[in-house]
Amino acid sequence: MPYVDELLEFQSRLELSVAGRRRARRGKESSQGFVCIHCRNPVLAQSWISGVQNRNHCPYCLRSRHLDLHRPGDRLSACKGVMHPIGMTFKKTRKKYGSLNGGELMLVHQCQACGKVSINRIAADDDPQAILAVYTASLSLDPELRALLAQNSIQPLCEQDLSVLRRGLLGAVQEEFPQL
Repeated sequence: MPYVDELLEFQSRLELSVAGRRRARRGKESSQGFVCIHCRNPVLAQSWISGVQNRNHCPYCLRSRHLDLHRPGDRLSACKGVMHPIGMTFKKTRKKYGSLNGGELMLVHQCQACGKVSINRIAADDDPQAILAVYTASLSLDPELRALLAQNSIQPLCEQDLSVLRRGLLGAVQEEFPQL
């Protein structure tokens, strides 16, 4: 029965090959981009454009989709609700170079379906005006939402953080264009 053994071995290799291609396609999906769930703009997700490994929000309206459950990029959440940007914060970091005064600048999102809050890196191609608008709106967060953020160890930026935020977003450009 050598013929049957060869056939079974071939079938096994074929199944492994198909499984490998599926895994590769799944990996590529996250780097190919997506259409924003809110504004319907196409979003490129290549890290060389956005500067982040796991692009998870629209650079135009800053909305996201609740895809991650345990860690960034795991895509294990069953919720799939719209994540609305509600504020800005600093992620404490141990990096020696490249961090702002309080740490890395992050967006704060809240899922409109389940209420979960999370922080996400801003990307290089995010609209600075949209980020400043989120920051401005976050200055008047209601007390319940502030308490939820505190429960999740998230401290939103306050009015005193505006100059650090502007410097992080605009760098030297802020002196040339103070209206931004």
